[in-house]
Amino acid sequence: MNATRPLDGITVVSVEHAIAAPFCTRHLADLGARVIKVERPGSGDFARAYDDRARGLASHFVWVNRSKESLALDLKSPANRDKLVKLLMRSDVFVQNLAPGAAERLGLGYEALSKLNPRLIVCDISGYGENGPYSYKKAYDLLIQSEAGFLSVTGTDAQPAKSGCSIADISAGMYAYSTILAALIQRQRTGKGTRIEVSMLETMAEWMSFPLYYALDGSPPPVRAGASHASIFPYGPFAAGDGRVVMIGIQNEREWESFCNNVLQNRDLKSDPRFDNNMKRSNARAKLTEIIVSAFAALTAQEVIERLEAADIANAEVRNMNQVWEHPQLKARNRWVNVESPVGPLPALLPPALPSDFSPRMGAVPRVGEHNSAILAELGE
Repeated sequence: MNATRPLDGITVVSVEHAIAAPFCTRHLADLGARVIKVERPGSGDFARAYDDRARGLASHFVWVNRSKESLALDLKSPANRDKLVKLLMRSDVFVQNLAPGAAERLGLGYEALSKLNPRLIVCDISGYGENGPYSYKKAYDLLIQSEAGFLSVTGTDAQPAKSGCSIADISAGMYAYSTILAALIQRQRTGKGTRIEVSMLETMAEWMSFPLYYALDGSPPPVRAGASHASIFPYGPFAAGDGRVVMIGIQNEREWESFCNNVLQNRDLKSDPRFDNNMKRSNARAKLTEIIVSAFAALTAQEVIERLEAADIANAEVRNMNQVWEHPQLKARNRWVNVESPVGPLPALLPPALPSDFSPRMGAVPRVGEHNSAILAELGE
């Protein structure tokens, strides 16, 4: 396997906190970039204090901050801002998700920095973008889930439900990551850097395009269907007799027939006029759920899955976090490795979707200011 990585030799500086920007820059580090994370002296990124569930470290922080160098600088100090600018003059990418307008007030906006380093790619991540009536609103993940309509199509009729992970932050981080890669390719052609603006609202609105089009021209939006599909049925979770839950996905009439014949073992059901097309099945969810759960009551989840596999019906087990840690597929594909941290080795999932000819960087999770001496020495400070 080739020892070089695609972003070897690329330096990324990030004034970042929480998830969106750190998620972006960690992926750049995976590909070999040197990522210097600028933090507040003492406390550092406030995500370090979210919890202590990762053997004393914060779960969010461990997830998105491996393979980085921590530089602790008080950016209220003009001298420290000068050090950061000096660092940016020799860097390739600058990522920031400070409060709206803060980077410009600190002299860290694209217009100022590009005059000092025309090759610099600057990525500004914010909640709502730099202009418009919402531009100066605070934006956290759940707030953007709300504004983008995500909560309107999740949960049940009784109550909406947020995503169980930071989906708005993740969407912004992924668009920032992919667009920075595109900007690096463009810079090879032009020799010039550029500015990238990423709005969390806009990235989540893009991800909401299916329900948006579904409700085009004032049409009724997708119904809140809990863990079931909003418009296809049966496509959702069903309890087996042992209390475990199996997720089933029926996509067409051929699969519905096989499901009735081979899984439910009820050949008459496939032609029952209440259920003989998807729209009817979707409208009769309660009754059909009752029939399916009754048929599963005498079976364990594993027995249900075996029938579904034999019938070539898509299925999955609804797993909890402990079961995902032990997932046989992830283990079989050797997806877990250890990374170093201030509390010792921690398990980490290898990044997905990487070419086969290089290994991703899987470096340590840093302490606050761990790399100050080395980085400042490089700058002659």
